[in-house]
Amino acid sequence: MAEKKSRKASGTKKVATKKRTKKASKSSLVKQLTEKTKKPSFKLSPRLKAIRNNRVYANVAKRKIALDMLERYTGHEFTDFQPQIILTNFHYYFDRFQKLLPDAVATKGSAFAAASSPSAKVTIVEFGIGSAMAALVMELLAIVEPRAVLFLGMCGGTRNDLKVGDFILPIGSIRSEGVSVHFMPPQVPALPTFKVQKFASQVLVEHGLDYRTGVVHSTDLRFWEFDENFKEELYEERVIAVEMETATLFVTAFASKVSVGALLLVSDMPLQRGGIKTKKSANSVFKNYTDLHIELGIEIMADIAERGEAIRQYKW
Repeated sequence: MAEKKSRKASGTKKVATKKRTKKASKSSLVKQLTEKTKKPSFKLSPRLKAIRNNRVYANVAKRKIALDMLERYTGHEFTDFQPQIILTNFHYYFDRFQKLLPDAVATKGSAFAAASSPSAKVTIVEFGIGSAMAALVMELLAIVEPRAVLFLGMCGGTRNDLKVGDFILPIGSIRSEGVSVHFMPPQVPALPTFKVQKFASQVLVEHGLDYRTGVVHSTDLRFWEFDENFKEELYEERVIAVEMETATLFVTAFASKVSVGALLLVSDMPLQRGGIKTKKSANSVFKNYTDLHIELGIEIMADIAERGEAIRQYKW
């Protein structure tokens, strides 16, 4: 009886020790994040100081909360995240990622789903749809300090020489959504990180795949197809596609010192007769084009991991 109690006490001690070790590890991680916050070498004006203190990399309290929120929203531990991260709106991409990478460990949090493959050094996060969710996920991922983030999104093509299934590497996005203004003044352009787009371009070329470049229009007006004034503006802007997240991701990433790119798939041609996406046409897109899209995304990010070229260039 005494021996049984002794074994039970020993087991309890081991569990308690394990919990303390995990807690100490998390505490050490928070401390490490805090120590990385450096003050600028020049004197900031009160206005610039207020802006900087709102950034996740400069605000210690915000970093701690963001770290907690990232783990809670994704179900992932901080240490589970890989240096290369793919963002997607669609659950099919999330499932396909796990089938393509058998070592991927998937979790579901209160808001997002995430899966990480240590062998490929890539994590995928399914974050939902819209600019507000895009800004939230990017600001939270900034805590991880990823080497690169790639958005695999879908868009509506606006040029007649495009067709469903085409790929677009956007060189910029018009900030017509209402979220990015909270991170950068409206005169700041929404641009991807050149080197991430360069890696994406190289992979597409190596596979003999055509792609288009140009400016896309990001909006939070979901049924823009029925707004004639909106469509007239698209013609004047000469954009090649319309979607909902790219500008927000680019601007939020820039404000948060994250290198970001995007590979978009044309899923419909809304300005053409009968070109608006429907349940039937969406099923066709997923059946014929999305497997290649996610496979390319994984290869691009794994390529970044292997080639070792420096991408991060932000110094402030």
